[in-house]
Amino acid sequence: MSWLRALKETARSGLRVERRRLEPAVAARGALGLALVVGVSLAVFGPSVAAASAFGAFQAAIATFQRSYRPRPTLALASGVSLAVSTFLGYLTGSRLLLFLVLLAVWTFLSGLAWAAGPTVGLIASSNVAIMLVTVTLPTSVATAAGHAAMIAVGGLVQAALIVLLPVRRWGVQRDALADALAAEADYARRLRHDPTAAFDPVPLMAARSAAAVTPRQARRRPAELHGARGLAERIRPVLASLADPAVGAPDEGPERDRVRELLAAAGEVLDACAHAIRHGEAVVLPPPALAALRTPDTDAILTGAPRRAATRLAALLGDVVETAEPRTETAAGARSRPTLVRLVPAALARMRAELRHESPILRHAIRVTAVATAGYLLGTALPLGHGYWAPLASVMVMRPDFSQTYGRSVARFGGTLVGVALATGVVQAAHPGSYALAALAVLCAFGMYLLMRTGYAVAQVFVAAYVVFLLGMAGEGAAQTVRDRVLLTLLGGVLAMLSYAVYPAWETPRLHGRLADWLRTSGRYAASVVGHYAHPAGPACPDVREALLAAREARIAWQEGVARATHEPVRHRGLSHAAADDAEHALAQFGRVAMLLEAHLPERGAPAVPEAAVLAEALRQATERGAKELRERTPPRWDELRETVAAWETGGPDHFLLRKAAVLLLEALDGLSAVLPGRH
Repeated sequence: MSWLRALKETARSGLRVERRRLEPAVAARGALGLALVVGVSLAVFGPSVAAASAFGAFQAAIATFQRSYRPRPTLALASGVSLAVSTFLGYLTGSRLLLFLVLLAVWTFLSGLAWAAGPTVGLIASSNVAIMLVTVTLPTSVATAAGHAAMIAVGGLVQAALIVLLPVRRWGVQRDALADALAAEADYARRLRHDPTAAFDPVPLMAARSAAAVTPRQARRRPAELHGARGLAERIRPVLASLADPAVGAPDEGPERDRVRELLAAAGEVLDACAHAIRHGEAVVLPPPALAALRTPDTDAILTGAPRRAATRLAALLGDVVETAEPRTETAAGARSRPTLVRLVPAALARMRAELRHESPILRHAIRVTAVATAGYLLGTALPLGHGYWAPLASVMVMRPDFSQTYGRSVARFGGTLVGVALATGVVQAAHPGSYALAALAVLCAFGMYLLMRTGYAVAQVFVAAYVVFLLGMAGEGAAQTVRDRVLLTLLGGVLAMLSYAVYPAWETPRLHGRLADWLRTSGRYAASVVGHYAHPAGPACPDVREALLAAREARIAWQEGVARATHEPVRHRGLSHAAADDAEHALAQFGRVAMLLEAHLPERGAPAVPEAAVLAEALRQATERGAKELRERTPPRWDELRETVAAWETGGPDHFLLRKAAVLLLEALDGLSAVLPGRH
């Protein structure tokens, strides 16, 4: 993709307005916390302290809107305290330009590395640096700086307290994640009726898994219906695929296929009913036709062999899902453990240290944002515009580890800032509102931002820019700065951010071979684990199969995210064109799908063993590991040893229909992968 086209695409993405579910109650709670902090601070301490405390409450509320399954009060408190520390240290060094630049560089570099701990941590760290650039200009002495920092921390504390005192949809995020997973399974079942080999997106299941991890304190309060249904949904997916696939299930046409379509439709309705019940905390209401279709004795008369076993297992699993989804008063005893915030710090530091390598995109982002922030501060200070922190503030807020988000947000921030600053400055200059009126306008802008922040970055920036203008006007800062000055400094910050990626990029395109290799290696381990259990039956619940499946899903999601980022990069492909990437993804998805079909029919503990399966499992593991190594070397993988193993089964292999058929399908999928990959480069 050319630079011109890449810039055009990212600009469109930055200005796009998305239609998402609004949460007015949550937005009103955040605005209420802000109003309490600003009102009390303004009445007791004056406009300057009120402005500083308002930034703390504003940022703490924003932190709780991020995609995170941690307790919202914890996020608000952590955001307020970290911003207070940043502000106080920034003021102590603010009078010495060189010392402040050193602090700014260190703080910004650490905020860039913080993206290694996740997008929520990265956003909070980046926002702290940006807001620090504003708040350090408000105090006039060390004592007042300490007071401002304390009030900023109080702002975070107030937001955390309101989340506890005024809960909105308690456990709502976890309910939505689990309901989305069940709804995705329902949609998958319906699509299988018309396309027996339809693909399934594992992202909802992975999101539900992340949401299921709780701290010990959360586990004591978690509703019972949020425990167990996710694991059942994981087990239903391969059963649905096995029932629908004509390779191991019912024929393409005939009474058996008609019966399978009825079962799939009924499964979709049951899963949808369970998803609705979990999302709203209500009792499960099952449609009678779906129950009749699942319970009719005609299934055993029409289906035989593997399809009948799959239908029986599906009915049992759906019954377990319905029972689990019913609201109950007792809490779940077992839970996936999530570390507390204190225990999370060493893990986050370890992730940040792991990114200290030259090829790391996180390290490159940290270096870019550090250079841009310091250069922007120097340029903004040197220019005769006043309040030069607007330039580095804009840069820090828009910069992300990948190209498309950085460029898209730069365009969106400039457009939003242009509108927001113009409107707010016009109101201030035309009406000359007092401190309390400016505070009310700031709270109103904050409410608009909280309400619409998920509809698009450009829309949110209109309210953010106006919010900053009103607060600074209340504190007596920035009144003399014109719209032109603020817009020019914002434009300068955006241009610096965009230039930094052009000068020191971290393109995703050259890493696609490595991501594809990781997906191949983990998929091979998953297939080998499944096949290996036919040699040593241990029942459907196999921890090693589960772990291998999760690793393969993570690698697949990493590949898909990498392809999405590479699509908008202005670089020529290096060995993987868009067409080759699509074909390779299809081939590996087929490989994983065959392994999933085998997983649906894992033998029960004590069932007759198939010793030859161990040979195939080892051949799969070795072939995919060697193939992953060849992929990284830009060489199409070869599967000669695996081909010999599968060929030997044609004459003296086990008398097992599923294994013999799956071995051929697995090899065909790997051959398809080699066929679409280019040669050595």
